[in-house]
Amino acid sequence: MNSQRARAQSAATTIAAGSPSHPDGAHPQPPIARRIPSERTYHGDTVVDEYAWLADKDDPETIAYLEAENAYTAAITAGQAGLCEEIFAEIKGRTKETDLSVPVRKGGWWYYSRTVEGKQYSVHCRCAARPGETRPPSTEDGTPLPGEEVLLDGNEIAGDSPFFSLGAFTVSPDGSLLAYSTDFAGDERFTLRVKNLETGQTAADEIPDTFYGGAWSKDGSALFYVTVDAAWRPYRVWRHLMGTPAADDVIVIEEPDQRFSVGVGLTRSEDYVSFGLTSTLTSEVWLLDATQPAGSPQVVLPRRQGVEYSVEHQAGPDGDPGRLLILHNDGALNFELASVPLPATAGPGPLADPANFTAVAGHREDTRLLGIEAFASHLVLHYRRAGLTGLRILHADGSEQEIGFPEPLYSVAPGSNPEYDSTVIRLHYVSLATPDSVFDADARTGELTLLKRRPVLPLPGRGPYDPDDFEQHREWAVAADGTQIPISLICRKGTARDGRSPLLLYGYGSYEASIDPGFSIPRLSLLDRGFVYAIAHVRGGGEMGRRWYDDGKVFRKRNTFTDFVACAEHLVKQGWTATDRMVARGGSAGGLLMGAVANIAPQDFAGIVAQVPFVDSLTSILDPSLPLTVAEWEEWGDPLHDPKVYAYMKAYSPYENVTSQRYPPILAVTSLNDTRVLYREPAKWIARLRATGQGGPFLLKTEMTAGHAGRSGRYDAWREEAMILAWIVTVVVSA
Repeated sequence: MNSQRARAQSAATTIAAGSPSHPDGAHPQPPIARRIPSERTYHGDTVVDEYAWLADKDDPETIAYLEAENAYTAAITAGQAGLCEEIFAEIKGRTKETDLSVPVRKGGWWYYSRTVEGKQYSVHCRCAARPGETRPPSTEDGTPLPGEEVLLDGNEIAGDSPFFSLGAFTVSPDGSLLAYSTDFAGDERFTLRVKNLETGQTAADEIPDTFYGGAWSKDGSALFYVTVDAAWRPYRVWRHLMGTPAADDVIVIEEPDQRFSVGVGLTRSEDYVSFGLTSTLTSEVWLLDATQPAGSPQVVLPRRQGVEYSVEHQAGPDGDPGRLLILHNDGALNFELASVPLPATAGPGPLADPANFTAVAGHREDTRLLGIEAFASHLVLHYRRAGLTGLRILHADGSEQEIGFPEPLYSVAPGSNPEYDSTVIRLHYVSLATPDSVFDADARTGELTLLKRRPVLPLPGRGPYDPDDFEQHREWAVAADGTQIPISLICRKGTARDGRSPLLLYGYGSYEASIDPGFSIPRLSLLDRGFVYAIAHVRGGGEMGRRWYDDGKVFRKRNTFTDFVACAEHLVKQGWTATDRMVARGGSAGGLLMGAVANIAPQDFAGIVAQVPFVDSLTSILDPSLPLTVAEWEEWGDPLHDPKVYAYMKAYSPYENVTSQRYPPILAVTSLNDTRVLYREPAKWIARLRATGQGGPFLLKTEMTAGHAGRSGRYDAWREEAMILAWIVTVVVSA
């Protein structure tokens, strides 16, 4: 205890030397992190990390330093307070605060959520469906629907907690039970509870330290859930029998390989509980008869390194077990869809044999198959082609039908479709200019019915929002190796290409995650101020198919960074902006991208926003005790055991490569309880930038009660976004 006091006093002395307080009118001075040399040696290479001490979250000096950084950021941005409030008011004013989602039919109920003005969190509800009712009730006025039954009020559960998140929310097939889990810290460890929806009572038994998701048996007698190991890897699926203590729960699946994580779900047919075991490159699925929850699951296809697959079930008529739809990449880079009949009586071996596969949708070099939705009378195939997503209906007679959309840039995906016998397909459509739109598509004809478009309310003194006031463009930058990199862009109609417009360029580029065109109410505050908004679809993402992803990982990771720089330079050459008018933004692995481009092309940007940034990537990937590390080796490579990977990662890891060059202003935002990208990474990075680099200022803002996604309440999230946007606007004006 005495040593803790001593270190806290040392922190106070250190921070006071660079206190942001300036009663004499002097410019705020940043806190100066102590430099305590700490050596690490791998593959004969010794590295001195003078800020390694910041990794100790329980050290009072660490907390004092983070709080001092917050105070410095507040002091530096104090002059932006008015603009921040203005932008917050615009976000709030454009948002319909009391609103309902489009109800989804399941059994005899319509399920939906609603928000209430002044409340941070959603209220989850249902109302009884009338006999023969197929079209959801109207939600235009945002008020509770007739006969509403509140299942869960997030505001009541959150209470006064500064953070609240749901990890599971799943209703039993008969609609009588609700399994839900809560997190009040942001560390993504949830406590699972079960509520009886008929009596309104929540069972006294609680299950701590669970992960996302859960699944019921067909009769609701058993609940399957997931727990994590010491490295926060979801590795066990448990079975809980209703009416028994949680202490009696049994393990159904346990995954010992640290590269793999597990998940559980119930097929749409409700015939099988599905257990998915996945690594970055390999997957394996097990199925359990949902009517026999105490039985043993059976593997569909044994795992083979490098082969990924997912499974959907389509039941047959008159007791026929039907077939499995298997989306796989075995000999098919962009995946193909096959079917295989289920045996009437399952034997002891795998449920499927590739020798019995029947092709349903073959492999195409220009089309990445993303997912399959199985219904009683049809299939819905979700795919990606030429940088855009699409949906195709596959009919039982072998005919196919595309669902078309008119805009040049958009994103479409299946929505919530829990009814297996439905002939209506719920889908979500959005573009850079068109707000989130919910459609029902007739599975027989493909005809679309718009159910709801997210309202955008007019601000005082301004007209209604009109998508036609904006232009959307697809640009193509050319990378150093000649690869064309797509850019999605939106601006106000008539924006001149004279190099004078401010521009925000967003990027990600990892895990085959695609940053598809989408709508944002906060972004309107930038577009109103003359900004152009652009997304750089760099390699490492999935926008152009699996090869696009492969060309931006492990020993080709540097392509992600140079692609982004090529996009930035292309936008300048085309007159969309200028280097002193452009701000870059990215988060998580996109924060790694921000840190890398800050090192390789700092002159190209007026400012950089890095949110929960993975900027000390080599240090983290060297430590197998950290969350996600071993599972990430297939994404980044294994620097712990492979000296070539070590050298390659060290050459691009942002923290390792900070130099004395001039950097643009940088704003890093993180959360103390983030378990995916630890707060210490941006804390160390900002400390080293300030000690070694020139330029700036370099700002760090740490949410002291939040996780990877930042603040949880919607008003809190809007305020944080308003702060970031105000900083972006100010940086461009000041450049």
